[in-house]
Amino acid sequence: MVCMRDFYEILEIERDASMTEVKKAYRKKAKQYHPDLHPGDEEAEHKFKEVNLAYEVLSDESKRQTYDLYGEDGLRNEYAGGGGGFGFGDIFGDLFDIFGGGFGANFSSGNTAKAPRDGGHIRYDLNLTFKEAVFGTEKDIQIRRTETCSRCGGTGAEEGTDIHTCDKCGGSGQVREGTNSAFGRFVRVVPCDECGGTGKIIEEPCKHCKGAGRETINRKLHIRIPAGVDDRSVITMTGEGHAGENGGQPGTVYVYLHIEEDAIFKRLGQDLYVEIPIRYEDAVLGGTIQVPTLKEIIDYEIPAGTQGGETFRIEGEGVPYLRREGAGDLLFTVNILVPKKISREYREQLESLRAVAGGKKSEDEKGFLQKIKDFFE
Repeated sequence: MVCMRDFYEILEIERDASMTEVKKAYRKKAKQYHPDLHPGDEEAEHKFKEVNLAYEVLSDESKRQTYDLYGEDGLRNEYAGGGGGFGFGDIFGDLFDIFGGGFGANFSSGNTAKAPRDGGHIRYDLNLTFKEAVFGTEKDIQIRRTETCSRCGGTGAEEGTDIHTCDKCGGSGQVREGTNSAFGRFVRVVPCDECGGTGKIIEEPCKHCKGAGRETINRKLHIRIPAGVDDRSVITMTGEGHAGENGGQPGTVYVYLHIEEDAIFKRLGQDLYVEIPIRYEDAVLGGTIQVPTLKEIIDYEIPAGTQGGETFRIEGEGVPYLRREGAGDLLFTVNILVPKKISREYREQLESLRAVAGGKKSEDEKGFLQKIKDFFE
């Protein structure tokens, strides 16, 4: 299983982004990580390759549709190799190496009945809680896939019965069909109507699969979700898709992750954000407040004169990184609580405090008032 980074996440756009938005995001990111601006910076070069790869896919409607359904491996299978077709690797070179590299699919340019055909892919959408995504988890999922028939072993015939090559197509599964037109005679290749394109004639079809050589069954798969996955991450399960034909490789299961929001923490990448209410006197005098982290509630000392809306950072208390040690940061913003109802004693103390201040303006207040005066002059 491989956890890939999402192309939309790389360009920081929504999945329904228009082509104009895709181009705009690409220009911004390409400029940000261009090697000329970061000479010798391997990480910037890596990100620049990611950005270019993401744009090559999302700027093409056909490849974008394939990617939305099956992810990166779906693009490899559809565009890699293929006689006379589109060479996906020719355009991107080694760019796919940044995701773990190489084209694993084996394709044949021939279109015969005996040519290996890889199995189809399966998409599965999996919902995770916030904690499951942060700490990692294991899940069992149920899929429905096509497999080689358990009775006939894929031959499509009952055991002991005869299978012979189709006389009409000679085993190719294809025949040439000619048509006349005003421009001359045209010949096209079509599936053989005698054998149904299989190239073989089955005397007695398998009673279980009716001669198809394949059956559709339910399978339970076990998935390990690594700690730190984000919304729209994709888990690939190579070889767990539909069975191939004629020796072709089985397809891939793509598990798309959807992360539920948390009531306390907000997440941006590997960083966490939380808002913490504090009392007025703690903001003025400073003191110890309690801050929730992923593991526990910790005591944090805020300085005297803390302002409402001020943000503090605690390093390493965010979400674990996927491909390296460590974690992001926890950032918390303090909001000063102003009570709507107060006791008589509390009111008297506040009145005394206001009297002590004597109505004097702070430097910040003076500056703000001066800006207002300047505006109306």
